[in-house]
Amino acid sequence: MGGMLSVSGLCVFYGRAQVLFDLNAEVPRGRVVALMGRNGAGKSTTMKAIMGLLPVAAGRVAFEGREITGLDPYRIARLGIGYVPEDRRVFPDMTVDENLEVGRRPLPEGAGLDAPAWDREAIYTLFPNLRELRARGAGQTSGGEQQMLALARTLMGNPRLLLLDEPSEGLAPVIVQQMARAIQRLKRQGLTVLLSEQNLRFAHAVADEAVVIEKGRVRFAGSIQELEADETLKRAYLAV
Repeated sequence: MGGMLSVSGLCVFYGRAQVLFDLNAEVPRGRVVALMGRNGAGKSTTMKAIMGLLPVAAGRVAFEGREITGLDPYRIARLGIGYVPEDRRVFPDMTVDENLEVGRRPLPEGAGLDAPAWDREAIYTLFPNLRELRARGAGQTSGGEQQMLALARTLMGNPRLLLLDEPSEGLAPVIVQQMARAIQRLKRQGLTVLLSEQNLRFAHAVADEAVVIEKGRVRFAGSIQELEADETLKRAYLAV
């Protein structure tokens, strides 16, 4: 199976404040790994550091054995990593169809071997709700529909690894279920996913493995089933 993403000894600061402390994580090829923890634990910081949106003070990020630490975000994206931020960032004055077109880019080198290729028809099959809204302005859609669109637009870039930040946060239960089914389908099609999440039920539905962080440090790394069974760990690092 092999590792697709490797993070080792990652240290990140906001100004003088250190947020990540020697963080280590592995994302095996074809698996879904949930990066879990409370608000402020460092989940989004980890995502941004991997994507090159925050400077790395120490440590290493490798994608398929190639070090990508310090690369510009657009170079990291061109290697085949897609990023869906927590705040979605759809283009509100453009239609759903136009938002998808903005995200379109050719398959990166080596893609198609372990991840699906995406076009608008494939996207609308994955998210039938968006097909019905394709001519509507993205700003006129609901929060859940915008979350779907943000993911769909990233998929149009044909990533091999997907970074998905808090996909279930603030969504109605029916939309959360749709997002879970979509991620399950992406995994079946061979896409590798690292998602940050607080909702253990959602993570259990989609993830194979989990990494729990608290105050920027790893507190657990193992299967999602092991995490689910450890009541002490859940109370210590996941309970609100």
